[in-house]
Amino acid sequence: MTKQRFSNWIDRFNTWRQSHLTNQQFMLLLSIPTGFLAGLAAIVIKKSAHGIRDLVLGIHFQYSDLLYFVFPAIGILLTICFCKFILRKEIGHGIPGILYAIRKKKGEVSKHSMWSTIIASALTVGFGGSVGLEGPSVSTGASIGSNLGRWLKLEYKQVVMLIGMGGAAALAAIFQAPMTGIFFALEVLVIDLSLGALIPIICSSFTAILTSYLFLGQAVEYHALISEGFIPGNALYYIVLGIFVGLISAYFLKVTFGMEKRFKRIASPWKRFLIGAILLGLLIYFFPALYGEGYDAINAALRGDYSPIYENPIFSGWEQHGWSILVLLAGLILLKALATALTFGAGGVGGTFAPALFIGAFTGLFFALTVNYIGIGELDPAKFALVGMSGLIAGMLHAPLTGIFLIAEITNGYALIVPLMIVSALSYFVNRIFFKHSVYTNSVAEQGVEVTHNKDVSVLSMMTINNLIETNFSKIKRGSTLGDLIPVIATSRRNIFPVVDKDGTFCGHVLFDDIRSVMFDQTLYPQPIEEFTVIPEYLIHPEDSMEAVVKKFQVSGKYNIPVIENGKYLGYISRANVFSTYRKTLSEISED
Repeated sequence: MTKQRFSNWIDRFNTWRQSHLTNQQFMLLLSIPTGFLAGLAAIVIKKSAHGIRDLVLGIHFQYSDLLYFVFPAIGILLTICFCKFILRKEIGHGIPGILYAIRKKKGEVSKHSMWSTIIASALTVGFGGSVGLEGPSVSTGASIGSNLGRWLKLEYKQVVMLIGMGGAAALAAIFQAPMTGIFFALEVLVIDLSLGALIPIICSSFTAILTSYLFLGQAVEYHALISEGFIPGNALYYIVLGIFVGLISAYFLKVTFGMEKRFKRIASPWKRFLIGAILLGLLIYFFPALYGEGYDAINAALRGDYSPIYENPIFSGWEQHGWSILVLLAGLILLKALATALTFGAGGVGGTFAPALFIGAFTGLFFALTVNYIGIGELDPAKFALVGMSGLIAGMLHAPLTGIFLIAEITNGYALIVPLMIVSALSYFVNRIFFKHSVYTNSVAEQGVEVTHNKDVSVLSMMTINNLIETNFSKIKRGSTLGDLIPVIATSRRNIFPVVDKDGTFCGHVLFDDIRSVMFDQTLYPQPIEEFTVIPEYLIHPEDSMEAVVKKFQVSGKYNIPVIENGKYLGYISRANVFSTYRKTLSEISED
């Protein structure tokens, strides 16, 4: 089918469905294929990465431990080559890219994102890159939703809903946790939905889970056995754990953001690869638990088992010293953040969800063992490891509900709901003290786009200054006279006249109200225009945020403010245009 014939077929289909289906009914129908495809994509990513991992770790010889140093570099190198020579495009950040597309590109995500992230993340994680598969799964599912909406020529808010369906479905499938996917869409993707519009996301999530059951069975990603629920007497310990986990999540963001900036300063991608891969290989060689997602290590922590810290023969015999457990656990926690940052810096593709779960589990384990070791309590290490996972997710992603319900669902019960709430809330609060933006929204914010649940800020971030500039103001050249301005006024529909020199530099403007009383006094016509020119106190620059623009209108009380770039006049932005564009954008994203 040619592209034109396909387009015509879609037009005929849309005409039919608009007369036979409401928008709510149509989105409900789309939730089924979206959930299935997103769930299938998550399964393919998981199976591909695990297949590569099993193949790689199946290699044995006398010095096979050295492979922990070599294989992550091979995986990252293959990822770089795939992007550079086959895809010939930057894959970029997964979920941050989705957030940017929602707010600045009308939800339009590149077509290659439906499959390229699958290959790149499977290579990176399968060969041992210290990142996860959940983020790539979500971005792939969201990309499927976006492109389905584009193919069907849907309007913006329907495309955004499909993005939410795909993202929620992918996460629900990978954990077989429906509520986690839904809350992730609401908290992280910031999909603002009415109750009626929430139903399609619920349907896509359970469709994805059924798909996961079909291909994987009821496979539990993380095994946790809770023999005893919440003990009220341990509430204080959970409060301290929440604060501690919040600080660790802030450390994770500090390392991630800092390393990203350092690697950006290195111009050559091959130099970035060499530095990152060598350092990553050294970390994984000394701490093999840092290899890949850390799935086995997390499950060990959830049993209260700290043996993964002794996998390297260098540390054999250290088990006899109780303090060594705490030292090595602390080292593992701190180095996991560095290993994740190095994987990204070297050119790997993956997500930060699994590293958050890893650090959270071992932070909870470390906390419980420390309390027990110094003799101030008798805590269940497995239980605190589980709750620590929730806290890291809440702090790092700024998504407390996602953290709470993920752990509640993977444990098949709500026995720990109270400590989950305590730790997640405190971790989120502590992290927000240090970081305004989460691991996903920081890079988007650096591009001038705010991802927030504040609808005013969210709508303003979707507006662009270039689309608001009005250029139908009649200019007058510097050095002209008042007499030269009179015929300009006669043909203009505006009451402001920008004064520019010959190279377009803005010199101020003449306000009609300032010359109204003298414009018919011909004796003043020879006077230079500069005598009637005023320099405005407030100017708008193209790189200003829309929040800053609105603030300037509020403070100045002006109805029109000039837009200047490097001293050059570009036009004006009017208060009325900002308001009308705001109302239009709000109507586009709001549910009926």
